[in-house]
Amino acid sequence: MKRYITFMVLLACTFVGAQNIDDVLRYSTDNLQGTARFQGLSGAFGALGGDLSALNINPAGSAVFANSLFTISGTSYNRDNASSYFNGNNGRVTNNLDINQVGGVMVFKTTNPDSKWKKLSLAINYDVVQDLDDEFFVSGNSNQGIDNYFLNFANGVPFGAILLQDGELLENAYLDIGSQQGFTDQQAFLGYFGGIIDPQSSDDDNLDYVSNADYSTVNQEFSRSTTGYNSKFTINAATQYENRLQLGASLNFHNVQYTQLDRFFEDGYDAGSEIQFTTFDNYLRTQGSGFSFSLGAIAKLNEFVRLGTSYQSPTWYRLTDDTSQRINSDLADEDINFINFDVVNLFDTYTIKTPEKWTGSLAIIFGKNGLLSLDYGFQDMSRAELKPVSDTSFATVNDQIVSELASVSSIRIGGEYRIAQVSLRGGYRFEQSPYANGVTIGDLNGFSAGLGYNFGGSRLDLAFNRTEQDFNRQLFDTGFTTPAFINNINTNVTLAYTVNF
Repeated sequence: MKRYITFMVLLACTFVGAQNIDDVLRYSTDNLQGTARFQGLSGAFGALGGDLSALNINPAGSAVFANSLFTISGTSYNRDNASSYFNGNNGRVTNNLDINQVGGVMVFKTTNPDSKWKKLSLAINYDVVQDLDDEFFVSGNSNQGIDNYFLNFANGVPFGAILLQDGELLENAYLDIGSQQGFTDQQAFLGYFGGIIDPQSSDDDNLDYVSNADYSTVNQEFSRSTTGYNSKFTINAATQYENRLQLGASLNFHNVQYTQLDRFFEDGYDAGSEIQFTTFDNYLRTQGSGFSFSLGAIAKLNEFVRLGTSYQSPTWYRLTDDTSQRINSDLADEDINFINFDVVNLFDTYTIKTPEKWTGSLAIIFGKNGLLSLDYGFQDMSRAELKPVSDTSFATVNDQIVSELASVSSIRIGGEYRIAQVSLRGGYRFEQSPYANGVTIGDLNGFSAGLGYNFGGSRLDLAFNRTEQDFNRQLFDTGFTTPAFINNINTNVTLAYTVNF
């Protein structure tokens, strides 16, 4: 008899398979976001200040403001992912529109002409650090089937450990195995009841499994759709000493909302194969918050040259994941559809500690005519860490971080030229690959352009920002050694309005 009850079971599972190096990188890197002026100069604001999004680079920048103001920015996001996987070439384009920045600053000037402290600035600002809406699709004819994924987990797992108990429902067994035995046994369970693999013998102590799929090559389709954001709310204070030095500090409160849906389809097996198709879908949802702080200074050497330096602390994220899976094939158990996205594995809270970042900056000011600005940033990605470190699976990922990730140098160059009320802007951005091999993720290159019009009491700014980066992504953490090549192009158009008061 068909069961109509929907299972929504929340439980604690072993972490293996849920958190990996991709999660660490997702929250350790920033996209170029913020106000239109900030984006128009490719974010090269470390020695400039005077922009709310510049507080993300150097918190001393709010002391540069001459008056109080408020800014709001909206961005049109366009992501173009071109993929290559074996003999298949595909593309996916996503678009969305969002308010990505809102903030204001209050400037309090001293009334004491003898005081060396000339002003105090207090600012609050909201920025979308990363817009996580994205999608890519790959297809091709591969010699590595999904059976390899399940065999890698199943071999070494006692057959008796993944069998149903008397009267036990399939979906309850899936959850119980995940919570009590871990992710490895849970995937072996899915492979067996999904019809993909069988034990070599029916003994409970059997440790070896074989594939039910016969093939030399198979046709595969894989898509990944992600949604969400990583945002930052900043509380900032800065001060100006005499006419030469600005000092500032910020407290940053982060918010993470992320979902990831992977869909996999495989067919093209040999005519005599016991199975002729396989579907395997995975859903991940991550929620949480984080905290960081930053310190900075800007020194005015003369009327033309400014130097800036800043320190961005590690960000400590506290996150929770929940995952769901579903599988099907010709040989799947008749109740396999009861394992679906309504049957949820909830993981314990964990922590990601991102690496600290240092930035050094130089700006040349040409009076009221314009400026040139350069930022150099350094961040050692191998210092990222998953916690608690006592967790053996986290220790494995942390070892991978140390061995595979490297230090990242970034360069941002921006310029602005003013003609009466009109400002013309442009910039270039380069960021090294976070991987030591430089191949798993390639270097990032980007450029920007923008313009602004000053109405006197307010300003309207427009920016165009484009970045390009290559990725080599494995479809699954194990079983598929040949990655899909993805060329990612992000194009943002941002409009911002600033009002002075």
